Parts: sequence; structure tokens; C-alpha cells
Amino acid sequence: MALKAERGVIISHTTIVRWVIRYVPEFEKRWNRFARTVASSWHVDKTYIAIKVRCHYLYRAVDKQGRSIDFMLRPDRGIAAQVFFRRALASHPERAPRKVTLDGHVPSHRALRLLRPEHPAWRRVRVRSSKYLNNIIEQDHRAIKRRCASMKRFKSFANAAVTIAGVELAHRIHKHQFSLGRGRPRNDRSLRTDWERAVA
Repeated sequence: MALKAERGVIISHTTIVRWVIRYVPEFEKRWNRFARTVASSWHVDKTYIAIKVRCHYLYRAVDKQGRSIDFMLRPDRGIAAQVFFRRALASHPERAPRKVTLDGHVPSHRALRLLRPEHPAWRRVRVRSSKYLNNIIEQDHRAIKRRCASMKRFKSFANAAVTIAGVELAHRIHKHQFSLGRGRPRNDRSLRTDWERAVA
């Protein structure tokens, strides 16, 4: 839409969707080379994303500083929580959680109990249940859902999954979760400069 308004270039929505499907996985791979380490205190929660006429589960986790840890879109509840925890640990094997804060969602608590025999990290983790302490992840959901809401409703699970991956990547970039130079991230550094360095 910005291209149309500023430069008079007409781009259809289907073209943009094709770009997202084609490029988001590659952008994720290249940016993740520069990902910063997350903290060992995790806050995990689920929200919902509409695909066609059905709501799907979007599991997400952030650390105590609000840095994104992982996310996963699932069509059903079932063993979704277990699958998500496995995926999150595999994404950060060098930084296993010491504390995991959940709300009262029973399947998430059950998933952590069932995972204890699988990996020593889950046997050592301290599980906390607190709606108040999980405000940090609930607030973080808003940025993702706000972007998804502007897209109206997803037509397929595959398109939703890759689009949300792109939204999550943009959110992590906004939160300065990538180290593209020495020292602390600079707010005055050009996003274009960071982008060119990350995808080079």
C-alpha cells in the first residue's frame, strides 16, 4: 500500500503473499545467525489466530526482558503444548529455562510434567502459575495480533504460519534481539544498514 501511495506502483495482495512465502524462511535463517541469547526465565502463553472460520492456537514465549524465545501455530490443542516446549528448547539448547511462568492453562502444566523424563532440563525447571507475572507475554501478544488483524483473516494454515513467522521476525528486529556489531544495539543505526548486513 505504501508503494502504491508513494510511487504509484500497483501490487496485488496475491503478489505480496507470494513474496512472503518465498522470502520469509530465508530471511529468518539469515537473521538468526545474529540472534542474541535469551534469559533462562521464560513466560509462556497461548493466543488465538483465525484461519478461515476456525480459531487456531498460537503458542508464544518471551523471557523476563520481553525478548521473543519462540512461537508455534497449531490447528488443535491436543499435544500442542508439548510440541511447543520441545521446539523452544531445541531453538535454545545453550540456554535451557530455569523458570517457566504459565497461566492456569492445564495442558501447558501437564505438558511440562510429561516432558520431565525426556530431558534433564525439564526436570530442573521451576514452574510458576501466575496471571499477573504473565502480563509481559500477554502484552507482547498485542503487537503480533495487531499486525495479523490488519490482514483480515488468513485463508490457509500454511500461509498463516509463514506470515506469522515474518511478523515475529519483524517484532524481534524491533526489539533489538540481534547483534549486528560490537557493543549494545544502537537505536540510531539505520534499519536498512542492519538489514543489508543480516541478509548479506
